[in-house]
Amino acid sequence: MTNLVAAAVPPRALLRRTAPAVVSAVALAAMVAVCASLQPGVLTVPGLTLILSATVPLVVAAQAQMVLMSVGDIDLGIGNFVGLVTVVSATTLVSSPGVGALVLLGLVAGYAVLGALIHLRRVPSLIATLGASFVWLGLGLFLLPTPGGSTPAWLATFGSWQPAGFPAPVLPILVVSALVWLLSSRSSVGVRVRALGSNPVALHRAGLRPLAARVVAYAAAGVLGVLSGLVLASQTGGGDVSSATSYTLISVAAVILGGGSFAGGTAVPWGVAIGGVTLGLVSVVLSLLDVPSNMQSAVQGVIVLAVLAGRVVVGKVLR
Repeated sequence: MTNLVAAAVPPRALLRRTAPAVVSAVALAAMVAVCASLQPGVLTVPGLTLILSATVPLVVAAQAQMVLMSVGDIDLGIGNFVGLVTVVSATTLVSSPGVGALVLLGLVAGYAVLGALIHLRRVPSLIATLGASFVWLGLGLFLLPTPGGSTPAWLATFGSWQPAGFPAPVLPILVVSALVWLLSSRSSVGVRVRALGSNPVALHRAGLRPLAARVVAYAAAGVLGVLSGLVLASQTGGGDVSSATSYTLISVAAVILGGGSFAGGTAVPWGVAIGGVTLGLVSVVLSLLDVPSNMQSAVQGVIVLAVLAGRVVVGKVLR
């Protein structure tokens, strides 16, 4: 009998972990259905490519936010960081590719140093990352005061890639989500990072270094932020430090919609991908419904709250 009970627990625990992503997936399916009813061409490969393209950099940025939320931190600078990467892509990476690559590596290193400072000086992540956001904004305005520039040819080619048979945006979403899942759930590094968010005392008693885990988490978030900026630059064809400002709060919402937690210790890459795509499609649905632009933010907030309410209800049912 004991063995039967033990065997029954994991599936229910798995249901509790995956339920938020299922709720987001239902909301995503509903949005696609609404889009298809208003514009039947949405269900074609070109149609899906069109509506999903803008969600790719958001999903990657949300994965970066998830990594930091898994250690119990929140990044209030990810939006300006992604915008800074688009600026570097449209300026330095074009004029001096080697220098541009070094700058991008330096930005990742800057994220790692930020994580170390937060851990060693015990600075709240909200304050530290908010301060860093102004640094990213200032650097972006220094390099490119007004939106413009042009991306490298190889990046523009990636942005215009149109494979036959399936929507191009699906591939980077799946690849990035799979890599983050492998690193967070199937590697010792990912276990240590999640342990830092769930039980840092146990991590320390096990002889592992919490500092190293936080630095690795911030470095991984920096890499994902750079990827998000490169994808966004490939789509816009230029640089704009303010182009991803909205990603900061939307990425947090995507993590929560996908099953993440403010308390840390949880990494749900596939759920975050679904949450990011869901939030990215909200603006598409509102545009097709001819909702006035001055009302879209309010309606978007109502939709997010509705999905969150569905997550709460499902969570209580599965307790």
